[in-house]
Amino acid sequence: MNLVLLGPPGGGKGTQAKRLQDRYGLIQLSTGDMLRAAVASGSEVGKKAKAVMDAGQLVSDDIVIAIIDERLDQPDTLNGVIFDGFPRTVAQAEALDEMLVRKKRKLDFAIEIRVPDAPIVERITGRFTCGKCGAGYHDKFQRPKADGVCDSCGSTEFVRRADDNAETVNKRLAAYHEQTAPLLPYYDKQGVYKLVDGTQDISAVTRSLEALLDPVRGQ
Repeated sequence: MNLVLLGPPGGGKGTQAKRLQDRYGLIQLSTGDMLRAAVASGSEVGKKAKAVMDAGQLVSDDIVIAIIDERLDQPDTLNGVIFDGFPRTVAQAEALDEMLVRKKRKLDFAIEIRVPDAPIVERITGRFTCGKCGAGYHDKFQRPKADGVCDSCGSTEFVRRADDNAETVNKRLAAYHEQTAPLLPYYDKQGVYKLVDGTQDISAVTRSLEALLDPVRGQ
């Protein structure tokens, strides 16, 4: 079973991908993780990616697609994969379709985890982590049990990512709507598009996803 998870930055794709990975034995393919792994491996395509990244430039579609192509040849992906963060554009989706056909695989679902912009901004701008152990918190949704003290390690040092601010988040959302939203009709036309309400709590989103996938896996 091969899936594409779609949705805005901060919409919960990564969290849900990990849960689906555990339940169905799928491999989560995050483009960021794959790029880092390819660079670390020293493969030919990894060297190309490193040269581009070292120059402070964006990695081209060709390199990203080559890295995914290489990753799908590894045996741990045979049971199925979850594409997280890819494709981002229709051009990338077309390249992925061609790749899957060549490898005699198919895409079972492209699932949009839909969350409106306002809750996304609130989710991301409220995030902070423990500076010592990295445990995650939120101003509104997940505060430490004792104010100013990490639940996990007791540290009193907390940090926020510099790009977790409203201006940056709104720019990322605008890019998502412009580049990635056209994928929804693209996959709908193929008959693989499904919609899940991402405003539900995390476990409810997981149950909605399982309701789609369990019949396919016979669970």
